[in-house]
Amino acid sequence: MRQRPLIAPRSRRSSREPVVPMINVVFLLLIFFLMTAQIVPPAPFDVTLPQATADEDAGQTALYISAEGEIAFETARGDAALAQAVAASGDAPLRLHADAALPAATLARVLGQLTAQGATRVEIVTEGG
Repeated sequence: MRQRPLIAPRSRRSSREPVVPMINVVFLLLIFFLMTAQIVPPAPFDVTLPQATADEDAGQTALYISAEGEIAFETARGDAALAQAVAASGDAPLRLHADAALPAATLARVLGQLTAQGATRVEIVTEGG
């Protein structure tokens, strides 16, 4: 009689993990991201954008308005500041630095006053972001 071994021999299996399921998951993720990505439509024609420099607004007239509605141009304040700013701007655009907390009604009133004083171009300066 033959004795059976106490420990059965292990079958020879590959110690490598199967790669096919991982490849399937990667392809599914790739398809998911391709389908959910937003595609930007192409521009209708080529446009060369202007380059801005730090000295671009040097020499331009700047009018300041606080959140409380106080108006200043150089040393002038109030309505005198409006008249001096319009006179100093000439044909160049008048740059308006208005506080973000300034009520829109006050800004509209000041823009109307600038137009009445003879301002033809007013640019409201904003902070880039």
